[in-house]
Amino acid sequence: MDAQVLDAKGGRGGSASAGREFDAIVVGAGPAGGSAARAAAAAGARVCVLERSSMPRYKTCGGGLVGLSTDHVGIDLSGLVRSTVSSLTMTLDGRFRVSRGRAGASPWLSMVMRADLDAALLAAARSAGATVRTGVQVMGLREADDGWVTVRVRGGEDLRARVVIGADGTSGRCGTHVGVQCDQVDVGLEGEFVADQALADRWAGRMLLDWGPVPGSYGWLFPKGRVLTVGVIGGREHGSALRGYYRRFVEHLGLADLPRQHDSGHLTRVRAAGSPLRRGRVLVAGDAAGLLDPWTREGISFALRSGRLAGEVAAAASGAPLSAGPGGSAALDAYPERIETILGPEMAAGREVLGAFVRRPAVMHAILASPGTFGLFTRLIEGRTTVARQLRRPGVRAAVAALAR
Repeated sequence: MDAQVLDAKGGRGGSASAGREFDAIVVGAGPAGGSAARAAAAAGARVCVLERSSMPRYKTCGGGLVGLSTDHVGIDLSGLVRSTVSSLTMTLDGRFRVSRGRAGASPWLSMVMRADLDAALLAAARSAGATVRTGVQVMGLREADDGWVTVRVRGGEDLRARVVIGADGTSGRCGTHVGVQCDQVDVGLEGEFVADQALADRWAGRMLLDWGPVPGSYGWLFPKGRVLTVGVIGGREHGSALRGYYRRFVEHLGLADLPRQHDSGHLTRVRAAGSPLRRGRVLVAGDAAGLLDPWTREGISFALRSGRLAGEVAAAASGAPLSAGPGGSAALDAYPERIETILGPEMAAGREVLGAFVRRPAVMHAILASPGTFGLFTRLIEGRTTVARQLRRPGVRAAVAALAR
């Protein structure tokens, strides 16, 4: 196994098998995995993170941190933020341009590179005491009646843990083991464009959202200094149309001839209501669980929050007697309910708004661009309210339901 061990600090106990037995093994080193490892290690658990890639590694992601992300990231972002946004331009398939915001306003959104964010979260987990092993590919999981989970890795010795946290993305081994079911699959296409200083200055402090021509789709431009992150996302069933939308969007913005640091695509999968979040002593968090907003497809805040919850649960459950068996402890039993309580309403609300957006994109554009609703939209971005909270208002729910018909 060509693994790089980045750190190996204390935790509970110690034995001759300390290099292959842990209280918690976290599979995947994205925001969910880093958050889970840090939370579990900080609570005293002996934690190992397994990541198949070398770190840092590029990850297709807009990199916009909404207020809920900055509230729950738990690390100093001052060295990671490439730019902030306090102005927003909205268009409908490139038309009906509306720009709002003002100079000197408090930023609504912070922009980071995912590689930087993931590396910083992983460093925080190491500082809390977690071991990190990169270049390790997990091949499967096996739970035994003795209260341990065996983690099979390619080309190396099996590892064992009292609890495994799956944070290995939408197509990882852990989600398959748990039986995660997703009923919305989207494809995102994105490029990182290197701008000259004049173009970078033109977009400084301002982002663009374009409500796209493909049902349920939208495009974005996020400024990150001399790099402009540009992408589109929509249903996988519209893959060919989305590729055309992405090409036209880039051309419309005048970026087609700029050098590109990256040009890539990825799938996002949204958890079906009632899909399992746990099987025995294996939990899933973040993208591995399909936890993201169905409308905006924002997933970092969901990854940070679910990862932290999974890490706290793993630390508590690893302290339970082994005689608790594969059924786990009360902490493990409570994990799905905690996720449903905290994140479930946000996902359900996102589905409702997506339904309205698919049916009436022009009306949604007009509503969101209007002065009154625009202020609400920015509060959503800042994390000062949520769509779920707004849908508790009878008038808002009635309006969204009418648009979805």
